[in-house]
Amino acid sequence: MTSTSRILLTACAAMLAVLTGGCQIRQDMADQPYNRPLSPSPFFDDGRSERPLVENTVPRGSIVDDELFVPKESNAFPLPLTPELLKRGQERYKIFCTPCHGIQGDGNGMVSMRGMKHPPSYYDSRLLQVPTGYLYDVITNGFGGMLSYSAQIPAADRWAIIAYVRALQLSRNAPVSELPPDVREKLPKGDSPK
Repeated sequence: MTSTSRILLTACAAMLAVLTGGCQIRQDMADQPYNRPLSPSPFFDDGRSERPLVENTVPRGSIVDDELFVPKESNAFPLPLTPELLKRGQERYKIFCTPCHGIQGDGNGMVSMRGMKHPPSYYDSRLLQVPTGYLYDVITNGFGGMLSYSAQIPAADRWAIIAYVRALQLSRNAPVSELPPDVREKLPKGDSPK
């Protein structure tokens, strides 16, 4: 190797050492700056970290868009209870709910009979006491092993299903004395009115 080659090689090695010596290899993705929701931010002129919606866009999944929303703790029912609503609820229940909850609401649907976890019976004392808003929230957002059905079931149909579930619950606990006469005639003769 000639002396010129050695000098050039030494100069390149020195230059490489200077350039890489100041570099620190680091994964910046693990340490990114971010703003907490609704925290102040000096970056934007209005001082807010949350940005307003872009003009002509439609937000998704907002409670504001759900005109039939009621809080979880509420017992309000936003639709009039009619025979048509109960019929619609029964139809929707048979389509969406019976695979897991069973036709009678006892948690013995076909999915459960094939090894999946049994959902609770609608006749459990806990579920007899929950507000209607809780049932709406569970159908909308899911709970435990049940996934959200907000994409499959429109809000009005969710309320129809809740009306039908409440009718199922009432049917198991209704006193015989409150039944219509034509229904009482169909009962076996050994039953006495409560």
